[in-house]
Amino acid sequence: MIKILFVCHGNICRSPMAEFVFNDIVAKKGLAGKYHADSAATSSEEIGNPVYPPVRQLLYSKGISTKGKTSRRIRKDDYDQYDLIIGMDSANMRNLRLFFDDKKGKLHSLLSYAGSSRDISDPWYTDDFDTCYSDVLEGVTALIKSLENS
Repeated sequence: MIKILFVCHGNICRSPMAEFVFNDIVAKKGLAGKYHADSAATSSEEIGNPVYPPVRQLLYSKGISTKGKTSRRIRKDDYDQYDLIIGMDSANMRNLRLFFDDKKGKLHSLLSYAGSSRDISDPWYTDDFDTCYSDVLEGVTALIKSLENS
């Protein structure tokens, strides 16, 4: 099984959105036994908090539950536990590179799979959850395609 860890600043908006959208798509494609995603934060300020309510509501409207998810911070052993560690923006990627010695090339930005260097829109600052969802869906779809073609 290929294990993927999505990472953002607080693990209450973008990275759990990517986690749940990824797992939903692979389940619908019958690939749930092949892939699994989780998510974590680079910071500690939201640790233990649930998925941000507007994200929960948006995902719920798409038939995706976030029940039971609480924020957690990345750990050193995550590097060995996951095959890919995927950041949502350039600040996340900088923090991930400071935290992990990426000798195995596991660190990637989500939209790089879609051929883009732009960041996943951060709804914490923009209050635009639809754009964030669109960005996440674009990146996750491209990631799954990449995994299936490798």
